[in-house]
Amino acid sequence: MVSIGMGYCFGGKGFSSFGIMDYKYGFQSDSSESTELERSMGRQFDEEGTSSGGMGVSWDIVSLERVSAIDRVCHRQEGATEKFFYMYMWHFSQLHLRLPLDAFTMGVLRALNVAPTQLHPNSWAYLQAFRILCQSLYLEPSPYVFLYFYDTRPRRPTTWLSLISLPSISRLDAFSQSLKHFKDEYFKVFVTEEGKAHFLNAGGSTKFPFSWTGNPSRYKDMGMDELLAGDKEVVEILLKFVDKLPTKGLVRVYNSVHPIIDIEGHMAQSGKKNLALFQLLRKEMAAKAKAAGKIDVPNLQEAVVEVHVHGRTKRKAELPPRHGKGKDVKKVRAALLKTGSASGAGSTSGEKGPESTIS
Repeated sequence: MVSIGMGYCFGGKGFSSFGIMDYKYGFQSDSSESTELERSMGRQFDEEGTSSGGMGVSWDIVSLERVSAIDRVCHRQEGATEKFFYMYMWHFSQLHLRLPLDAFTMGVLRALNVAPTQLHPNSWAYLQAFRILCQSLYLEPSPYVFLYFYDTRPRRPTTWLSLISLPSISRLDAFSQSLKHFKDEYFKVFVTEEGKAHFLNAGGSTKFPFSWTGNPSRYKDMGMDELLAGDKEVVEILLKFVDKLPTKGLVRVYNSVHPIIDIEGHMAQSGKKNLALFQLLRKEMAAKAKAAGKIDVPNLQEAVVEVHVHGRTKRKAELPPRHGKGKDVKKVRAALLKTGSASGAGSTSGEKGPESTIS
């Protein structure tokens, strides 16, 4: 569906381009340096994508190429013969994004009217944590349920758009108080013929902005009356949590071999009330999903997990049975490491709900 072109850009002073603030300068090297860079980038993909599942991109649909020295993530696409958008390597190494983007993620970008690199990484972290929280509770994440918890204040000249947590209702803490170097590495994602049905509407328009926009959407104090009935129910469920939930911990679950155990661990750290509520809600929502015959609601539980090994092949490894209330994640990882480097989501549970995986 997508092909990826890599680029490295290194810091410099900010300058204005088409009324949009850009903070990076590019560099260009000769062909031998370019070849070596591509090799090193390939190794980075192997190390991050194959060993840990960090990249989340199928190698069958990936090709590497350098980004031009004049390319900037905020540049428009006038004259481009192929549709593409930029993404930061940070999205994958730290937030564990997958390509192609799912409908929820594209919906948030569309609602905010921003390109992927235009949304600040801290805000991307909120999105990823919200998504995994909803999945673990058998809830379908909705762009407007997500945005209910945040305000936006677009600035002039246009720069990264940040989501501003509403203290009275926000349930996720900040991923980081200070993010550095996320701008240093970025790449292009080109839409191939096979991927057009996923990324483009029937008329050929993109499902979210591929380039930076000068008019990101402004949200302020969204009311419950602005939400659909199903979205209101999800908001009411999430508002039951009393303490802030750890965004960084929830994001790390995307790279976990035993996600529910890890989520419960993070819930316990944020307060016993949150842990008890999570376990109760998960049980109730699982029964509700089963009664409704929903098989497309991710529950993050599988009897087996996919194990990525060097050589870009996959095989499956059985997870050891979970006895009683034991939660020794190290034993699970140790069992997987016997068959290769582990990646993906999985666990066993006494009672299995609708099957799915983190994606």
